[in-house]
Amino acid sequence: MLNLEIVTPEKKVLSEAVDAVTVPTASGEVGILENHAPLISALKAGILSYSKGGATERMMIAGGFLEVSRNNVSVLADTAERADEIDVEAAKAERESSERELSQWKGSEEELETEKERLEKAQARLLLASSR
Repeated sequence: MLNLEIVTPEKKVLSEAVDAVTVPTASGEVGILENHAPLISALKAGILSYSKGGATERMMIAGGFLEVSRNNVSVLADTAERADEIDVEAAKAERESSERELSQWKGSEEELETEKERLEKAQARLLLASSR
């Protein structure tokens, strides 16, 4: 078993023993099973999933870091939301606003990355909400 802990600046979102975890990282999706090699990675906006006893749960995460060490998986995320916490209309509005901004971009490269992250976060929210 893996000890999965998901924490945001506001609260501890989850702390439980699980069989497997899949996490969106800056270098791609990472699947984690028992006895995984130590790992530290930046997180990317996307869907984190974990399974326990044959059941799979999913949540949207964005920003932060992942650490895997001795069967402990720590996710320190800027945002972590379950499907029932997502406001679909607000996520659609956020996606449309971000797409408009990006289609006529005139800002700096750093601001462009921030806007792309905003779009990825909105898309991840909609993807999770659509799977309810």
